Parts: sequence; structure tokens; C-alpha cells
Amino acid sequence: MDLADFDALSFDCYGTLIDWEAGIIAVLGPWAQAQGLGLSDEALLAAYSGHEARAEAEHPADRYPLILARSFRDLGRELGANVTEEDAGRLAGSVPAWPPFSDSQAALAALAERYRLIILSNVDRDSFTGSNRRLGVSFISILTAEDIGSYKPSPGNFAALLAEAGRLGIGKGRLLHVAQSLFHDHVPAQRAGLPTVWINRRHDRPGWGATPEPDTDVTPDWEFASMQAFAAAAAG
Repeated sequence: MDLADFDALSFDCYGTLIDWEAGIIAVLGPWAQAQGLGLSDEALLAAYSGHEARAEAEHPADRYPLILARSFRDLGRELGANVTEEDAGRLAGSVPAWPPFSDSQAALAALAERYRLIILSNVDRDSFTGSNRRLGVSFISILTAEDIGSYKPSPGNFAALLAEAGRLGIGKGRLLHVAQSLFHDHVPAQRAGLPTVWINRRHDRPGWGATPEPDTDVTPDWEFASMQAFAAAAAG
């Protein structure tokens, strides 16, 4: 395969284009400090990750703000620390403020000159609208967990993506999925028959951060440390 073989790119957003770990820590960090927990940012993200994945699997019809609030409360119970309704609401409403990675906007603009761009994201429509303003790019289609009724890594999300690609006239084998999370994206995307690009945002850090470790081995078809590097390779 060659990057020129594709007509369209589907993107995960949070962790790939938007720095969701920075957004989560902006809320969890001050809370943990006020609770005297003495945990590093990495330890907080790792503790949080399992709660969010579990909430998404067990409550697939909940909108993402409810998932965030539930996950925060579950984290507090695990750590023996109080999470007030105000605390939970702060995380639930924080998504539109989460920052894009510094290279996302320019890379997306460059890629849009060559490919049709699609979003497949584990959020709700309102939250993504705020993030899209920060990215400054128009996508030909936006599929959210709210639209689909489940969260990645559910195979239903990738079935919906392939159905949407067919509706848009994107030929079989001409869609490439781009994402950071091996757990949420690469494992189920490859099971659905999609080739994948890994934007390895954590290439310079150990551990899995806010993303659970994948439950099976997976080898992305391409790996880049940044969206900038991916866009440069695609332009070559």
C-alpha cells in the first residue's frame, strides 16, 4: 500500500487531533491536589482511563458529558476521594475547551487538499462542535458516539463508518483510518478491514496515558509521531 492509494481519511479526534489528556488533567489535576492525593498526572490519567472505557461499554447510549461525569465519580470512589457535582460537571463540560495539538490545524488543511476528511469520534455532537471550531477544518462527514449509539471500540462504530463511506461514494479499499488509540481505534478498525495510520502522540512517554492498553496485538500500517509528519509523508 501507498498513501496515494486512498481517497479519504477517517480520523479519531480526541488524542489524535485534540489533546484530550491535557484537557482531562486541567480538571483532574487541581482536584487531586486539593484532595491531597499526591498522584502524578500520568498516574491520574492511567487510573482514569479504565473508568471511562468501562462507562462507555456499560452505558453506550449516554452522551459523552454523562460518561465524563460518571467516570470522574468512579475514579473518586476508587481513590477514596470526594467528587462533588460541581467537580463532575466541570469535567463534563470541559471538552470544547480542550486544546488542539499544535500541528493539527495545518496538517488537516494540507491533507484536505488531497483527501476527503471524515470524523469518527467518541463524543457528542455539541462537544465536537466546539472542538471543530478550534481545528478550523470542514469535514465531509461527522460521526459521533451520540449518532451511532455506541462508543469505540464497539464494532458497530466502524460498521457505521464503512456504511457512511459507501453512502459518500468512497470505493472499497480507498478509506484510511487515522488515530492515536490502539485500543479504541486500531484494533477494531483492522478487524473491520480498514488499513490504519498510528499518530503515536505518546512516542516519547512510557505507558498508555488516558487510553487503556489494547487487549490484543495490533500492527498499524503506518506510524508517525505527529500529524505534521503524517501530512508531510502524504504530500510526498
